[in-house]
Amino acid sequence: MAELVRAPAALSVPGDTIAGAAAAGGVRPATPVLAAASVCLYWGGMAANDWADRDVDARERPRRPIPSGRVRPKHALLTAAGLTVAGIGIAALSGGRRAAAVAAPLAGAVWAYDLWAKNTAAGPAFMAACRGLDVLLGASGGRMRDAAPAALTVAAHTYTVTALSRREVEGATPALPLTTLAGTVALAAATAGRKPGPAGLLAAWYATGYGGAQIRAAAEPTPGRVRAAVGAGITDLPTLQGALTARAGSPAYGIGLALVAPLARRLARKVSPT
Repeated sequence: MAELVRAPAALSVPGDTIAGAAAAGGVRPATPVLAAASVCLYWGGMAANDWADRDVDARERPRRPIPSGRVRPKHALLTAAGLTVAGIGIAALSGGRRAAAVAAPLAGAVWAYDLWAKNTAAGPAFMAACRGLDVLLGASGGRMRDAAPAALTVAAHTYTVTALSRREVEGATPALPLTTLAGTVALAAATAGRKPGPAGLLAAWYATGYGGAQIRAAAEPTPGRVRAAVGAGITDLPTLQGALTARAGSPAYGIGLALVAPLARRLARKVSPT
C-alpha cells in the first residue's frame, strides 16, 4: 500500500499548508490538521492515478502495485475514494467552511488530472493548480490573498516537475530539462529576495538540489536521468517551501521544512516517489 500512495512523496505535502499559513498571517493551531487533510488528498490522488493507469502500467511499469497483482484495482479505487473523502472531511472539521471551500475543488482537480487531464496538454497546468490550491488550503484560516504569491511559486515548480514526468519513460531531448531548469533558477531567485538570510540560503539549497538533477538530465536525457530529476523535484520541494515560509517571517518553520528533504531522499531509495 505504501507504494500505491507513494508514501515518501507525502513528505512534500505538509510544507504547502505551512507555507500558505505563514504567508497568510502565521501558522495556526489548525495548520497541522490541514496538513493531514492535504496528505490524505495527495495519497488519494496517487491511488486514483494508479487505478486510472492500470492498463498502461501493465505495459510500461509492470512492477507497480496493480499490474504486479499486489493490489486489486477495486481496492485501489476504494482507497482513493476513502482518502479523498477523509481529506475533505478533515479540512472541513478543522478549518470550517473556508477550508472546505478550498479542499473540495482541490479534490476535484486531483481527480480531473488523474482521470482526464494527465495525458493531455493541460496535464502540467492541472497538477500545478492542485499544488497551488494546497498552499491556499493552508492559508484558508488567514489572509488568503497574501498567500497567492507562494501558491503561484509552488504551482510553477510543480509545472516543471510534471512536464519532466511526461518523458520519464521514453526519455527527453536536452531542451526540456534546460527549460525547466531556467524556471527553477527563476523561482529560486524570486524566493530568495534581495536581503541575505534563511530564505536566500534555503532557496539556494533548492536550486542546487533540483537544479543539479536537471543539469544531469540535460547532459544525458535518458529515462533514468529524467526520472531522477522528477524524483528530485518531489523530494527537494520542502526546501522551496521552507524558503517561502522563511521569507514570510517564520524562519524556524522554514528551516524545519527544509530539513525534511534529506529524509525524503532517503525514503525515496526504498519506495519510489514517482
